[in-house]
Parts: sequence; structure tokens; C-alpha cells
Amino acid sequence: MDKRLFLAFALSGVVVVLTPFLFPRQSVPPVPAAQTDSVSGSAATTPAAPTATPAVAAATAGPQVGAAPAATADAPTTGAPTAAVAPALVAAAETVTVNTAMAHTRFSTLGAAPLDVELPGFKSLGASKGVVSIVQKNEPLLAYRLLTGRDTIDLSKVHFTATRSTVATGGQSVAFRGVSGAVEVTLQYTMSPDNYLAAVQATVRGAAAPTFLLVDLPTGFISQEGDTVGDITSLAYAVKPQRGSSKGIPFRSLDPGEKRLEAGPLYWAVAKNKYFMVGMLAPEKTPTIAEAHFEGGVRTAKTATRGHATAVLPIAADGSTSFELYAGPQEWERMRALGRDFENANPYGGFMQGMVQPFATIVMRALLWMKRTTQLNYGWVLVIFGVVIRLLMWPLNQKAMRASLKLQVLQPELQALQAKYKSDPQKQQAEIMKLYNEHGMSPLSPLLGCLPMLLPMPVLFALFFVFQNTIEFRGVAFMWLPDISLKDPFYILPLLMGASMYVLSWIGIRNAPPNPQAKMMAYLMPAMMTFFLINFASGLNLYYTVQNLAALPQQWLIANERAKKTKS
Repeated sequence: MDKRLFLAFALSGVVVVLTPFLFPRQSVPPVPAAQTDSVSGSAATTPAAPTATPAVAAATAGPQVGAAPAATADAPTTGAPTAAVAPALVAAAETVTVNTAMAHTRFSTLGAAPLDVELPGFKSLGASKGVVSIVQKNEPLLAYRLLTGRDTIDLSKVHFTATRSTVATGGQSVAFRGVSGAVEVTLQYTMSPDNYLAAVQATVRGAAAPTFLLVDLPTGFISQEGDTVGDITSLAYAVKPQRGSSKGIPFRSLDPGEKRLEAGPLYWAVAKNKYFMVGMLAPEKTPTIAEAHFEGGVRTAKTATRGHATAVLPIAADGSTSFELYAGPQEWERMRALGRDFENANPYGGFMQGMVQPFATIVMRALLWMKRTTQLNYGWVLVIFGVVIRLLMWPLNQKAMRASLKLQVLQPELQALQAKYKSDPQKQQAEIMKLYNEHGMSPLSPLLGCLPMLLPMPVLFALFFVFQNTIEFRGVAFMWLPDISLKDPFYILPLLMGASMYVLSWIGIRNAPPNPQAKMMAYLMPAMMTFFLINFASGLNLYYTVQNLAALPQQWLIANERAKKTKS
């Protein structure tokens, strides 16, 4: 193994060693299992806390005397228009459920806010069984306030009446009307029949100008993942300014009580965990989100499990404002189809976003295309992807390895020139340049020859982030692996990865001049990589193992070629 290969392995190790420190995974206390929620006397599948704050407790109470019966999660909406809900007679509210093929959304007539969103297409992988429900303990997903003149009206304390109808496109619509003093507020949600979107139209009458609608985003989510630690560590907000790249604001980056302002206009503002999100999207031509405020929440055992975020929407002269509400999975292609750079609502790389995000996007698009084209399990897609990357790199690696052979041949002559002209640096440099020219090389050849060996590293680095939040890998079983987005429960792949890396290194130093450093790295690097990747996603270990195995034939051929040159 020459110095260039040594440098390649060393830099690979640096990337793997630094990654856990730059992007740490925090330990968190156990998350309580989801509780059973009672809605209108029937058991709902959405998790909720056993005791709720007054607002949420009222919102989840059964219907009152004189009120229309509330829909339940297991009573699908027929789509027929219903009569307006009568005003509540006591300080309680009913829940209104709107069901589509994609999602079941429960609203409260207290505050006109969505309480939770059940996703029939996704199974819960955590302690609670059933399907995924996007929900926060004891709180609605959104909360509204009106800033009118010098007054603030907390709409979570206002009782609304609800009217449901079916729109021409086949979607469901529910309009909430409430009155606070002289101010009348209407919030209408029109649910898309084939997406996780709801068009939200807010209309305000009788308010003093200027008027702003303040929308509080979720303070967090109940985890429903097998990897609870990774899910909670992924809690974050994100925004997209009209100009510039999207910005991620992890909960852990905000100290308790620390405040941050993101000036607008903004295309969107979201709250998310590892795989799901609740977000507000403004119209592309005229973004209605003026700014967003963030504040760090109280921490439990130094773990950031809560945050606070408020989006500010100015009310237009006609008394209205609008946005789209997305409550669903972080499916890359679906989000990309919504435009406004929404596929980057999960910014990769932290402070290295500018370098990592482009590679992550390329890798994501390639993997999705391969899946769509081959219809194979994502495990096999990763195997094919690893082989393809290695084959694409074959010519460059071949050139680099042969340049290495030339350099080994030149080493004795270079050492002789250095010794001969030791006292005359200028003459020494001139003679070395002459030697390089005679062999069609330059002093930069060692460095340039090393670059092909490092080119796969950005892909590996991008995959590290892709596996953290790519819902397409969630729950995908492959061979003995129950979920390629989680670590190998039997540690087979990390050990196989380390073993294949050792064999690759051993072949690389065969027939090469004795080099104690190279021999040491042949043992050290595989051990280091195994140690640092042992708890990473098994799919990532699968990719790296395939990369090593696919590189063995080329490494063997070069070793044999080196042996022939040595004998000659």
C-alpha cells in the first residue's frame, strides 16, 4: 500500500470518526406508550395522554345536548353535506373527523384546530400498535391566535360551529365559524382526496387593523418508531425563505428559553420528526408567511423533546389569508411535486448543508429511480447501487492504481536524486521535475491519483444522512434484517464490512515494498470502521460491504500486475 492509498483510508476514517461527533445521537428516556383516546364513547386508534390540558380535554369530549353527533375515527365521512353544528351549551367541544383515502384528521370545535392525523398507510413501529398517528401529547397540532390592533385573541378558547360539505374535486371540506366579541373568524379546511394536504382559508371580520394570524406549530410528536432515540433526536423545525436555501432548526440547537427569528417572506414552515411532519405552505407567487419565531422548550434529562414555533400571517385588506397544511410522511417525490423546494424540508448536513445536500439529492433520486425501474426490495437496490458506483469508478481507480505502480518504480530514483542534490535544493527540484516529465508524471500525480479513491466518500457521507430521514427505507425488511433503517440486530453486516475491508487492505499491500505504516493501517482501519458503523443503519453497512466486495477483483488484478513489475 503506497502513501496515496494510505491517505485515502486515513481520510475515510476521519469522515467516519468525526460524523458521530459532528451529528451526535442523543440518549433519551423511555417514551410512554400511547394511551387509548375516547371520542364520543368509542375507542379511537390515535394515541393520547390519560389526562389532558383543559383545552384538549374539552376538545376530545363527547357531543353536548343540542349538538350534532361528532364523527369518530372509525366512522368514515360519507361526503354528504351536514347541518351546521349548533353552538356548545357548556364549556366543552366536539370532535369532527374528516376521512380521506390518505388520512383521517380530527378537528376540535374548540379553537378550530386539528388534533391529530391518522395515516392508514403506515404502521406504527413503536410501543403502540396499529397505524401511525401524527399527534402531540395533550396538545392540538396547531393553535391559532389573532393579533388585532393591541389585542390578542386566543382562538383556542373560542367555540366554533362546524359545517361540512363535499367539494367538486371529491375532497372533503369543513368550515369552522367562531365569534369573540365583535370579531368573527372563519377557518375552512378543504382536504385533498389524494394527498396529505388541506387548503386552509382564514377569514376575519370586525378586527382592528393591522391584523395578523399567529399559527403555533406542534411542540413535538409522540414517537411511534422502533428507533425512539433517532426519532426524538430528529425533532426539528425548518423554514424556506423566499430567497436562499432552506434552514433546519433542530430542537437540540435551541437552549430552553432561547429565541430565534426567521425573517420572511417564507414559502413554508414545518415541524418534523424522523419520518413525518406538519407544515404550512404559502402560495408560491405571494408567500403569506411574513416571519417565524422559534423558542427552545423545557428539556427532560438534557434531551430536547419540545420546542415552540409560531408562524405570522398578515390578514389582507379583504380580511383573509390562506395557506396549505401538510400533515403526512416525508416522501421525497411527493414533496418535490408540491414545488417551493419542499423536498428540502429536511435539510441535510447541518453546517455542511451546502456540500452534503446536493449529493444527498443525487443519491436519493438515483435510489428512487432504481426502485421504480427494478421494482426490487430496497435492500437489493442498495446492493446494485453499490456495485454500480464501484463499476463507474473502475476506470478512475485503475488509472490511480497504475499511477501508483509508476510512482513505486520511481521511488528509488527520486530518493537517489534527493540524496545527490541534498545541498542544492534548486538543482534537486529541477532534476526531480525532469524525472517526472520523462515518465509522463508530475509532482501532483500522487495527490491526483488519490482522488478517485476518495470520490465514493461523498456518496457514503450522503447516505449517512439519507438513512436518517428517508421514509422509503422505514420498516423495509431484507434477508435477516427486520428494518434496513435500523442497526443490524445480530451485527453480521458490520462485522462482514470490517472483514471485507481488511481483505481489501491485505490485497493492497501484497507484493508492495515493506511499509510498517501500511501494515498497521491494514489492521487499524477495518477495526475503526467496524466500531463506528456497528450501530448505524444496516442499509448503510450493506452498501459499504458491497462496495468493498466489488472492489476486490480490481485490487487483486493490480496486485498481480505489481508482482509482475517487481519481478521484471
